[in-house]
Parts: sequence; C-alpha cells; structure tokens
Amino acid sequence: VTMELVEEFSGKLQLLPWGAGIIALLLTVVTVCSLPSLMEYWRRWRMLNSVPGISPCYPVLGNALLLERKGEDFFKQLQFYAEEFRSWPVFKLWIGPVPVMVLYHPDSVEVILNSSKHIEKSYLYKFLHPWLGTGLLTSTGDKWRSRRKMITPTFHFAILNDFLEVMNEQGNILVKKLEKHVDKEPFDVFMDITLCALDIICETAMGRNVGAQKNKDSDYVSAIYRMSDLIQRRQLSPWLWPDFLYILFKQGREHKRSLNILHNFTDTVIAEKAEELKSSKQKKHDNDGNCEESGSKKRKAFLDMLLNATDDEGKTLSYRDIREEVDTFMFEGHDTTAAAINWVLYLLGRNPEAQKKVHRELDEVFDNTERPVTTDDLKNLRYLECVVKEALRLYPSVPMFARTLREDCCIKGYQIPRGANVLVLTYALHRDPEIFPDPEEFRPERFFPENSKGRHPYAYVPFSAGPRNCIGQRFAQMEEKTLLALILRRFWVESCHKPEELGLCGELILRPNRGVWIKLKRRPNAGSE
Repeated sequence: VTMELVEEFSGKLQLLPWGAGIIALLLTVVTVCSLPSLMEYWRRWRMLNSVPGISPCYPVLGNALLLERKGEDFFKQLQFYAEEFRSWPVFKLWIGPVPVMVLYHPDSVEVILNSSKHIEKSYLYKFLHPWLGTGLLTSTGDKWRSRRKMITPTFHFAILNDFLEVMNEQGNILVKKLEKHVDKEPFDVFMDITLCALDIICETAMGRNVGAQKNKDSDYVSAIYRMSDLIQRRQLSPWLWPDFLYILFKQGREHKRSLNILHNFTDTVIAEKAEELKSSKQKKHDNDGNCEESGSKKRKAFLDMLLNATDDEGKTLSYRDIREEVDTFMFEGHDTTAAAINWVLYLLGRNPEAQKKVHRELDEVFDNTERPVTTDDLKNLRYLECVVKEALRLYPSVPMFARTLREDCCIKGYQIPRGANVLVLTYALHRDPEIFPDPEEFRPERFFPENSKGRHPYAYVPFSAGPRNCIGQRFAQMEEKTLLALILRRFWVESCHKPEELGLCGELILRPNRGVWIKLKRRPNAGSE
C-alpha cells in the first residue's frame, strides 16, 4: 500500500510542472493582451498629470467613489467643481479608468466643437446603444456623415411647416387640461407639458398618435422614462458597465424589459408604415396617375421620409437603420423641448414684468383671437424668442454633453491625450460672468440683436455647435414658441418655488426634481395690463 501511495504521489509531482506551465502560459497571454491597454492608461495618466483635478483619485477607480449616484447630488457636485476651477480653462476627473476633461470656457469649448476631427461621442454614450443603436446621436465617422446628409432634408423648412398643424392640435389639448387648474391650488405642470411634447414627437416622427396626454400610464410612455433613468445611473457606476454583470442586477433586468417594450412598439409602427407605403404605391400604379385620392393631403411623418430616403449610391435604409433613427428622434425630441417650455413658464412666473411684455407681444400678433399659430406668427414673436433663449441659457435642456478624442489635442496650453473624454458643461459655460454679467439674473434683453453682437460664438450652445450641432434645432424652436404662445395667450402664470428649492437634476436632461409648481389665472381681455 505504501509503495502504491508513493508511486501515485510521484506521478502527481510529475504533473505539477505541466500545470504550472499552463498557468504561466495563461498569465503571459493575459499580460501580453493587457499590455497595450495598460501602456495607454499609463500614457494618459502621465500626460494629464499637469491638468488640475479632483482629489482623492485612486488607480483604476479614479474619482468614482467620490461621485454622488443621485442625479441631483451629482449635478450639485459638478456645479461646485466648475466654480472652484472657474479661473482654470479645464479640470479633470476620472470615472473609473476613463479620464474626463470638463470644459466651461468658450475658448476651450471651441477647440472641440469647431473641429471636424473630434466628432466621436464619448464612451458614456455607449450605454445608449442597446436602445438607439448607432443612429445620428451615437454614430461617428463615415456612418454619421452619411446619415446626417441623408436625414438633413427631412428637417427642411417646408416639411416643418406641415408639423405645425400637429403642434397646434396637441397644444390645444394641453390648454384644455390646464383650464381645470385656473384659480385653483398650485400644481406641477412638468408632466403635462412633457406628455404633450411626447404626443407631438410620436405623431411627427412615427405618424402614430399614442394619446400620452390622455393615457400617461401606457407601457410605452412608462418605458421611455424608466430607460432614461437606468442609463443615467449606469453611466456613473463603473461596476455596472460590463454587460455580463449588469444583467445580474435588478436594474439590468428592468433595462431588458423596457428595451423590449420600446423596440417592439417601434418595429410594429415601422412595419405598418412600410405596408402603407407599399399599398399607396400599388394604388398609384393601379390608378395610373389619372385620379387624385379623395380627401385632404395625408400628413407625412419623419418615418415616411426615412422609408423613402436614399444615400449617394441610391441605397435605402434597412429596417434596423430606420429603427435607430426613429428611436433617436423619440429620445431626443420630446424631453428636451418639454424641459425648455417648463423653464420658460417657471421664469416668466417669477418675472412678471417680462411676462407682461410677452403678453403685449402676443396681443399685437394675435389680436385677442384664438386662431392656430402660423409660421408668420412665429417670425413676429421676437421678444418671446429672446425669452426662450434666455431660459435656455439659465437652464439648458442638455446641461452637458461629451466627446471622445481620437487624437491628442491642446486645450489652452494643456496636452490632452487621445482616448480622453471631454465633457462640455453647458450649464456652467452659460454662467460665465465675463460674458453674461450677473449670470443668475433672468434678462431676455441679453439676446436683442444689438446686445448679442460680438459675443463669443461658443459662449452659448444650448443646441451644441459646429459639425455635430442639433439637427432638430428648428423643430424644437418651432414647438417651444407654438406651445408657449397657445398657453400664454390664455393664462397668467405665477411660480411657487425659489430657484434654490427646485432640486436641479442634471441627468440626460436638466429637470427639477421637485417639479415646476405654478398657479394659473385666466388672462383678462388683451391690453388690460
């Protein structure tokens, strides 16, 4: 027995070098594969050493342990740091192993936004990919250039005019809902405006009326809001970045559920629209162009135009490509606009003199009638336009946006390495006291032509700027002015919160955690103010 044990033991000993060899080989492979990443990480760390930054900063984790998880608290942190480093052109923070350069001076911002090289969206936008794919917001390089060129004609002025009808219809539904609050207790108007904007984008983007204003609890509406919240939380938590880990958490499973609801809805609408298009082409062919369809001209949505769009080689978009763009319109096209309208109402409710000027202008343009808003009206609402611009200065709908550098770059004397992320902190940029004296004051007159002359072109970028500026800017401005005109022709607004009571939450969109609480009074006949 002893001899058998000795032989077995010696056999195992002979296997040890083989096992050790395999482990050593695996470790070598892992080390060799990791070496380029480690070298790149070390290069970034060394190059960024001179850039002022937040401490404490730990290897691999960076400042992640220091950052607040809640949107409101994290945004307060960013505001604090921006003021602390105001005299510097840039400061850095590390989210895990990813370096982020925070910009809040016009000259620094111009270096990035004016460049045709630095057009790649930040790594943090990767978490939008499951929902939006690589559509116009998240794509880069040749794909982005091709899509931008293809989609730009869908925002042509003549096409936007057709959408004004939708904005008037949905705006009137909103006004009727607001009527119930006249001379009553204060109420939170934020969700009312948001649901109206959602109805407008659904009908203009997809040609589908989801009736969000009448049914705010629909699965699709709930999934949109839940998805935005989940993405924001994941962006700030490096331990949730790997997909295989994320799905193990409750948030990961919720993310998957919401994603299925959103994609199923869009897929169904696209399939229906494609079938409609096929049928209408068949009808046209059958009629041989000899008879016009009875009834009024059918309203077109972005989706109709995307189904017909072709690139330089005459290729159409695939269903997946179309879904990316429709989902992108849905994500970008309602929350941002709704936030802007809410901020205008809040600010006018705190500044009665400005509100009186808006009412006077509305009375001059509409002459105390309740007719729909036209494109000519929008051109004549010049003071209201300045009010909207000033609201977007104080409370930009997108309070920050980020890019990833694909090559080294110099910002005001600091060398920033490729692979670093650059965060444009719009909220702080718009509060530069050298460009906007008394930056916390609400002064629409800042945007009168004579007062805007000579202002740095990158001091005010609510819709971003440069090659990747917001393609839907004119659509947003048209919707904001139309809904505001419909609301303010009817009501006098009083705000119930002081700025410090709002609980600003700078997530994907800048929104007040405690809502926008207002009181409404019916306006007396025009001119009585």
